[in-house]
Amino acid sequence: MVRASGKSEAVYERLKGDIESLRLKPGVKLSEVQLGEELGASRTPVREAIRRLSSEGLVDFVPGEVARVAALSLGGVRALFEFRMLLEPRAAALVAVSGTGDERVLVPFRELLKRLDEFEESFHALDAGGQARTYQDFYELTEGFDQAVITACRNPYLARTIRDLRSQTVRLRHLSHSGPRRMLTSLDEHRAMLKAITQGDVQAAEAACRHHLAQTLQALIESLTSGDVMAGAEIQLDATR
Repeated sequence: MVRASGKSEAVYERLKGDIESLRLKPGVKLSEVQLGEELGASRTPVREAIRRLSSEGLVDFVPGEVARVAALSLGGVRALFEFRMLLEPRAAALVAVSGTGDERVLVPFRELLKRLDEFEESFHALDAGGQARTYQDFYELTEGFDQAVITACRNPYLARTIRDLRSQTVRLRHLSHSGPRRMLTSLDEHRAMLKAITQGDVQAAEAACRHHLAQTLQALIESLTSGDVMAGAEIQLDATR
């Protein structure tokens, strides 16, 4: 049950988390009445949450019609990554530049590099079942990297634009790391980005970030076209969103 205080925000955070984690699959109908009953909220905070999520591109909402979790499409994923490849490599380069003039900028990146190495060492020591349970730890590491770049980027317009895309990118990460092989490859890609940033290598930081995004996009395309990515999810394989 959601507490009365801050109910609208609580409903929003709950629905957003369920969409980003794919607990609510693309294309699923969002009944205000049913959601209100599940969350112990009236229709007003549920409707407000749906409108907010619609503005973020996570929900398709038309007044008077049943809202749905936004479908995933191959065209939309490609367009998103084309945009990310314009933004994020530049942000990584700017952070590398900032670190050469202010060592404090590099503190979270050095800590993440250490945590990444520790995670990989412990991951290899686990059996298959144990490895499957570490995925959330991996997501937290990669999210930590993305947030560190946003925080350290000295261009506020660039940082804000990247931050505004996070809801879309977080929803996709569960599909882009669908197996241990891709996850370990992604760890190597993050290690390359972290090393380049901490060493102040601007060109390497930019190149490593662009390579990581390209590889992630390819993994997503393979996942979305596999046919069994998510039972019951709405996946559009044409060029539209």
